[in-house]
Amino acid sequence: MIFITDAISIDENEIQYQFIKASGPGGQNVNKVSSAVQLRFDVKHSPSLPEGLRGRFIRLAGRRVSRKGVLVIDARRFRHQEQNRQDALRRLKQLFLKAIRKPKERLRTKPTALSKERRLAGKRLQSEKKRLRRPIGSVD
Repeated sequence: MIFITDAISIDENEIQYQFIKASGPGGQNVNKVSSAVQLRFDVKHSPSLPEGLRGRFIRLAGRRVSRKGVLVIDARRFRHQEQNRQDALRRLKQLFLKAIRKPKERLRTKPTALSKERRLAGKRLQSEKKRLRRPIGSVD
């Protein structure tokens, strides 16, 4: 079990790891060892997630979630497979912690009378400036 919070935990069987060869520096080692990790987690069909959290999580993850609802996290920061696996898991937990926090609902407010007056005064000034730039013989 992977514990996100006291109330939310994910069964390790829901997460699949695929080890691939990493690109970048590393000499001969990079060509021989599959040290990069792709973590896959089926967000859409996971029984561990409450419905509200699932929607926020998919929205927050963005392009990392496929059309089928599978989250893919690529971890290739380190030269060792285990470090990359831990990094991918840490990033998954961070995504969950962001998705758990419900966004504040926006309270609609009206503009104040003073702000309306300032806006209209600015429009009057701009209008006067443009009017004064017209040729003298033009009709108002």
